[in-house]
Amino acid sequence: MCGQIKAEPGGVVRTAEDGGGEPLDDARLSVSAAIEGSEGIARARQLARSFLADAQDRGLPVSGSARGVVPLVVSELVTNACKYAPGLSLLALEVVGGAVRVSVWDSSATLPTVLEPDPGRIGQHGLEVVAALCDSFTAEREPLGKRVTAIISMA
Repeated sequence: MCGQIKAEPGGVVRTAEDGGGEPLDDARLSVSAAIEGSEGIARARQLARSFLADAQDRGLPVSGSARGVVPLVVSELVTNACKYAPGLSLLALEVVGGAVRVSVWDSSATLPTVLEPDPGRIGQHGLEVVAALCDSFTAEREPLGKRVTAIISMA
């Protein structure tokens, strides 16, 4: 089962890609957390909200749409990881080029399938919704498990 979420010490970490420059355009804003157990899903959503608030506090434009979509995408991806993969999952949020990259790693090598829209189907609409709301959605196998990544515009 997937319960606790552990953010890295210091919470949101800001690093400059160019080795320490201060201009916000050259900076990378990121946060990551390990998630274990289904109780971690709500904490993951809260981490996403805090991440967006920190980005806005640092002068980055964060639209109302992004404030709604990013926590929803985080919730769907973390829920799937907790439901279908044993053990820990890793969540990473990063601002990249005016967008938020949401990445979830889990221990299952089985890639998720985005099902065709079917109003008669009960359940299994999460990835369909994620794919519709994001600028891009990818799932890739890794040496251990897989990584699912969604890109959401902030403006």
